[in-house]
Amino acid sequence: MKRFKIIIVAAIMTLTACSNWLDVVPDGIATLDMAFNSRTQARKYLATAYSYMPKNGGAGDPTTLGGDDIWTRRTTHFSNRFSLAGLDIGEGLQNATSPILARWGGMYEALRVCNTFLENVDLVPDLPAWEREQWTAEAKVLKAYYHFCLVQMYGPIPLIRENMPVDADVYAVKVEREPVDECFNYIVQLLDEAAEGDMLPTIILDPASDYGRITKPIALSLKAKVLVTAASPLFNGNNDQATLKNHDGTLLFDAAFKAEKWEAAVAACKEAIDICHEAGIRLYTFDDAANRYNDTTVLNVTLRNAFNLRSSSEIIWANTQMISIPTSGGMIHASMPKLNPDYVNSNDICQWLGMPIKIAEMFYTENGVPLDEDKTRSIGDLYNLRTAQAADKLYIRQGRTTIDMHFDREPRFYAWVGFDGGVWFGAGQYNDKDASSLRYLAFKVGETDGSQGQGNWTGYIPKKFIPYEAQLNAINSISSPSYAWPVMRLSDLYLLYAEAINEVEGPNGSNSAELFRYIDLVRARAGLKGVKESWDRYTNNQKYNTQAGLRGIIQQERMIELSFEGQRFWDIRRWKTAPTEYHTPLQGWNMMVSTVDGTEEEVNRLMYQPQLLLKQEFGVRDYFWPIRTSDIEVNPNLVQNIGW
Repeated sequence: MKRFKIIIVAAIMTLTACSNWLDVVPDGIATLDMAFNSRTQARKYLATAYSYMPKNGGAGDPTTLGGDDIWTRRTTHFSNRFSLAGLDIGEGLQNATSPILARWGGMYEALRVCNTFLENVDLVPDLPAWEREQWTAEAKVLKAYYHFCLVQMYGPIPLIRENMPVDADVYAVKVEREPVDECFNYIVQLLDEAAEGDMLPTIILDPASDYGRITKPIALSLKAKVLVTAASPLFNGNNDQATLKNHDGTLLFDAAFKAEKWEAAVAACKEAIDICHEAGIRLYTFDDAANRYNDTTVLNVTLRNAFNLRSSSEIIWANTQMISIPTSGGMIHASMPKLNPDYVNSNDICQWLGMPIKIAEMFYTENGVPLDEDKTRSIGDLYNLRTAQAADKLYIRQGRTTIDMHFDREPRFYAWVGFDGGVWFGAGQYNDKDASSLRYLAFKVGETDGSQGQGNWTGYIPKKFIPYEAQLNAINSISSPSYAWPVMRLSDLYLLYAEAINEVEGPNGSNSAELFRYIDLVRARAGLKGVKESWDRYTNNQKYNTQAGLRGIIQQERMIELSFEGQRFWDIRRWKTAPTEYHTPLQGWNMMVSTVDGTEEEVNRLMYQPQLLLKQEFGVRDYFWPIRTSDIEVNPNLVQNIGW
């Protein structure tokens, strides 16, 4: 297997990484003999193994449009450059004949490349021992990650521990799915092997050339996420999957709940946090050393940069396969508003991606509690009109009328959600001492960011994707910093740790202080008080005192903090809350209202009428992708997922 000649198809793949380690993709390797005959060629092959990383946040990522947090219309002419296939998932069009945005073939090809590297790296004659160990560990982490991507999507899968010899019996290659617990165990085994000793560096010494390469914090943080996923209801005591079994009767899900899974997750999260801290990974805060901005603006920039700044101190793993750049088809381009009246006639910058009303309602009030729990707010007033005053001027354009729901919300809402009248710090205007000079969104037809019959169908846009410096520099041209998509941030890890502790012992156990500490660190960075203080002062209940109540708090905190990053899609599945979340119809505001449709008050009232966008459905079968029918025909040993 190590010496026979084969054509390396993956080695001639084209990549799109910018100024990163992945730029060293081979330009054509004919045989394994050549691929591993020198350090240079082997390095190229390792880069090829990286090249299969799913393009998080791209049009081919099912979390982009396949969930319930980002939406667009099929009629948009932006569809010729940004795949709308994810909408088929949300609309219930998934099928087994041609599964939508499936990863089966791509991930198994990736695993074959990883195995080939691991089986041949010892042949490289000029590779130092320390570097061989590091590259081996990197390949094992990639192998673990690709298996994990498959498990998230399909549940129990065939494990590819090693490549099959070319002369293997035809029956030997007809593999079976393995029990899901075995899948998780194997993934963790690979990560433990990779993280052992000093094979992986704690930090990247040359970020300019090695940005995106795997480190020890990445390996251990991925292990933490894997074990939290394995302990979650979808994979731990899931009776809904009890009938899924191989043809020989092997059960693929254990219906029994195992508390030790959560205990393992707690230990893994703590180990990952410790190594991240050792590596200098910290929650990001904007350093306004020149004292240019007031505290509101500093917090706004902090929250924007935490996700979309390439050098953000809290990014554990950045996927350089998905560089967000301001070109046609990217997330920046797909979400960017015009902002500047000089470009009102641009028909290519129209905020094609939006979010439904329910996601805007998900964010906390300024008091750090949910809208429907804050005793200082009246739910009946949320859609009433209200005009921004001087006290609101850095969040909502002074004098602009919008709805009560947009006022007095938490800083993450204003940093990550764009809405009509919302101030947009940056885009060429940075004088927050003169709030009237700052950009703001004007969504009515006839205004700067009005739909003009295209785009902006919901009344909200994912501001989080767009660096605050981004701006239009020509009628259809955007100038913006680029960034790699964060696969995992430190705030994600902190909240996983809090979740795991709560599941093991509830809110009043021996690790209670640790539990609340890590939730409150995330909240403090967002400008909010701690959980206990917020619920004590601003609600009529102390839900944080029960395991179920605190579970709800942690889940909402994750959905807010990690909004639009693709985490919600997988989280609501592993929690088995997807049917509840999808039950709420997707609604948006009436974005076809024009400034000439009546008086200002009449126009505003017309605009803030909820419009049905889509009624989604979610059943047991939707937790996992179907295996393509033709794949089962080729390999009858594979059993189909329930419901397909």
